[in-house]
Amino acid sequence: MSIDKTQDTAPKTTGAVVENPEAAAGADVAVDPRLLVRERGFAGYVIEFKRKIRGGDLGSLPVVIGLIAIAIIFQTLNSNFLSAENLNNIAVAMVATGMMSVGIIFVLLLGEIDLSVGSVSGVAGAIAAVLSVTHGMNEWLAVLMALGGGAIAGALHGFFFARIGAPAFAVTLAGLLFWLGFMLQLLGENGTINLDGDGVIGKLTTYYFSDIAAAYGLATIAVAVFFVSSFLDSRRREAAGVPSRPLVDILLRTGLLAVVAFAAAVMFNQYKGLPLALLLFLVVLVTTDFVLRRTGYGRKIFALGGSVEASRRAGINVTAVRISVFAIAGFFAAVGGLFWASKIAAANQSAGAGDLLMNVIAAAVIGGTSLFGGRGRTWNALLGVMVITSIQYGLALEGIATPIQYMITGSVLLATVVIDSITRKTQRTAGRA
Repeated sequence: MSIDKTQDTAPKTTGAVVENPEAAAGADVAVDPRLLVRERGFAGYVIEFKRKIRGGDLGSLPVVIGLIAIAIIFQTLNSNFLSAENLNNIAVAMVATGMMSVGIIFVLLLGEIDLSVGSVSGVAGAIAAVLSVTHGMNEWLAVLMALGGGAIAGALHGFFFARIGAPAFAVTLAGLLFWLGFMLQLLGENGTINLDGDGVIGKLTTYYFSDIAAAYGLATIAVAVFFVSSFLDSRRREAAGVPSRPLVDILLRTGLLAVVAFAAAVMFNQYKGLPLALLLFLVVLVTTDFVLRRTGYGRKIFALGGSVEASRRAGINVTAVRISVFAIAGFFAAVGGLFWASKIAAANQSAGAGDLLMNVIAAAVIGGTSLFGGRGRTWNALLGVMVITSIQYGLALEGIATPIQYMITGSVLLATVVIDSITRKTQRTAGRA
């Protein structure tokens, strides 16, 4: 009986994982780099990093490099840019846009867009102001009503998109106009309702934890949670037989996070302390990231962003998920609207107008969320809004006019979209998209 000896030279596989990368590299077919078993240790980390770069999987690296460049450039131009006061102002100012960007990321993961978030945020601020100031309602209850109103508005958009079949672009564009008119109607002829600076809404952006232990405690918790979650995730992946992060990678990332976290804590304590607004924003980011990455609901959202038809065949209730995602976007638009009202200590006709919508979308995209759906994390909102707000404050310190700020932000957004498109093309060529 003859034996086919060619099988001895073929790359051995276990499931879908290629154990002989050298043989695979010489084959006629392209091999997905994610299927190659990683070499252990620091050498394996370097090899894997090179594979990601060649495959176009840049992750958040361009944004981080951009933030470092922004800090160096503006600090060189003005020594006050990295001052404790200016960095605290940036941290608080970015929260309203960042909260709204979190909701937009959920929608972008579906491969859709929501143009109504600016107007919905304005309506939320108006509802809270009218109920608490004009009608004397308990402010906590007014806040809950405003948040519920935002979620309902988003759910309505989702209904017309998911159930009726109208394009999300058209539905939310109509929502932008409708809710803008509704906000103007609520505010009346005066157009402005001032808020109590010491009230629930007012303290969202003015309250600081002055005890130095608050900032250092948060930094310690953040570093510890990151290390433990990363280590356990690596163990789970290793036990499942899929590529996992080497320990040296986890330690390196944890070390970098520790440097950033404790540097931020020192900076906050040099001014007024840890801002409540930033703490709430970080809690939202951690919670939503967990929902997207660790729950079945989050996996359904990513699945829809990859292929609606495949998701439907897999038994996913496409309509329900879509409606819920737009409701989430509406809810976070309302959250952002309350932070915006707190920032200006009023609900007025300019709320949700101007460049707010564009900044919200730009923050999500610049942070690394794909416009094509199926790729992104809510942490992208933090990175993106840091870039935009840092540019705005840096240019303001230099006395550069608003039109120039718009042009620079637009250029950064264009560069991000171009990089995203090139990345997808590279991954498609490598058989990864």
